[in-house]
Amino acid sequence: MRKVIKQLKFKGDLQKFFKFLDTDPRFVFKDEAALLAHYNSLREKVDVGSEKLFSLKPKAGFEIRPVEAFRNKSAAGGSYQSPSEDGSRAGIFYVNTYDLPSRKIWDAEDLYLHEAVPGHHYQIALQQELTDLPKFRRFGGTTAYIEGWALYAESLGKELGVYQDPYDYFGYLQNELWRAIRLVVDTGLHDKGWSRQKVIDYMLKNSAQSKTQAVSEAERYMAIPGQALAYKIGELKIKQLRARAEKALGEKFDIREFHREVLKDGAVPLDALEHKVDGWIAAQAKS
Repeated sequence: MRKVIKQLKFKGDLQKFFKFLDTDPRFVFKDEAALLAHYNSLREKVDVGSEKLFSLKPKAGFEIRPVEAFRNKSAAGGSYQSPSEDGSRAGIFYVNTYDLPSRKIWDAEDLYLHEAVPGHHYQIALQQELTDLPKFRRFGGTTAYIEGWALYAESLGKELGVYQDPYDYFGYLQNELWRAIRLVVDTGLHDKGWSRQKVIDYMLKNSAQSKTQAVSEAERYMAIPGQALAYKIGELKIKQLRARAEKALGEKFDIREFHREVLKDGAVPLDALEHKVDGWIAAQAKS
């Protein structure tokens, strides 16, 4: 983060830069239509980049919609709804437009990669296509795998051709920091006796998140102990397995085929994922 601040020749420390990101009008969408247009503009750019990284893609498409008014006040900044089983409805990437000034332009690329392509849309829509699996496998899964994949997808930004603007890249780093903050407050709430207000204060002090987002996230982690931990464990495992495959296979390593192996059987426990990737590495080494 400090390297990006230096690159931008910003005068001030990290805390001042957080405030700048949160308050400067250049990072605010003028209206809901502008927000939705910006997210839709990322489709072509990310799709072009994904050709280099993915050989396995879902048949279903997805729409981008604002979160409905009846639930947007407490909803996360983005979420994904899987396609219908019969194929009559596409997947949906919901973007929260409540308190529009809190939804920043610099946050868009990272959120798109997480919720849409190559994150939840690729993983969940592909899993539904596995009609030989029982329904609990097609329509369920483990948080560590599902959300671990989505966090891993965020880390592919530069390989996909996004995060080219320093502010967008800082948005990715800000979300990495946010995941660390979530681990702290999860422990604080469920082991250290932290209050709701202490959690919100900690979030606002250590990130560029708005109060609106901090409140909804604080209440989320009050309600779902350990979810933040599952996200990060899954991401770290997938990154570990990729590094292992790259080291073992050298020039034989094919990123498209690695991603196929991770995705092709749907969500599995992390020990099962490790077992099957190790088997894939061994097979590739012999080929």
